[in-house]
Amino acid sequence: MDITREKYEQYSDDELLNNYRSRHDKKIIGELYKRYGHLVFGTCLNYLKNKNDAEDIVMEIFMTLGDKILKHEIKYFKSWLFVLTKNSCLMRLRKKKHNNIPINEELIADHDEVEEKEIKEIQLNELEKAINELDPPQDEVIKLFYIQQMTYKEVSEKLNLTLNKVKSAIQNGKRNLKIKLKEHDLFKSA
Repeated sequence: MDITREKYEQYSDDELLNNYRSRHDKKIIGELYKRYGHLVFGTCLNYLKNKNDAEDIVMEIFMTLGDKILKHEIKYFKSWLFVLTKNSCLMRLRKKKHNNIPINEELIADHDEVEEKEIKEIQLNELEKAINELDPPQDEVIKLFYIQQMTYKEVSEKLNLTLNKVKSAIQNGKRNLKIKLKEHDLFKSA
C-alpha cells in the first residue's frame, strides 16, 4: 500500500517501514523522528549524561536509519530502536573509555538498570496492546480480574455475565494473551 506523504502520522510503524522499503521516501524517516526522536534523545541522555553526545548519537541514528530499515527484519520498531540506541550509546562509552577520556564509571554500571526499566515499559505497553486486541468479553474480564483485581463475583456483576462465563473468559483470555505475547517475543515458554 502506498501512503500519501501528507498523512504519515495516521499510519502504524509497520506501515511506514513497509512503505519506506518500497519507496525509500526520506520523509518517512522524518515521521519516525517525530514519533521517537525525543525517546531516543532521552535514552541517550540517560546513558551518556552529556547533551552534546546525546544529540550526536540521535543524529547518527536517524541519518543511518533508512539503511538499517532496509537491512533488518523489524518485528516491533520501538523496541528495535531502543536496542539500536542503547548499543550506540554503549559503543560511544566504550570508545571514550578506550581513548582514556574520563567518563563516569557509574554510567556503565547503571546501564543495566536503565535498560531494564525501559524494557519493562516497552513490555507493559505491548501487554496493554495485546489485552486490547482480545475479543470481548475476554479483554474486559482480563482487565477487571488482573489489573483492577476484582473477584470473579465482582466481574460477573459488573459485566452481567455468569460466573462460568467469567471463568471461561479468563481462561480463554489468558491463553489468547499468551499467544499474542509470544508473537511479540514478550513471553518465553519454559
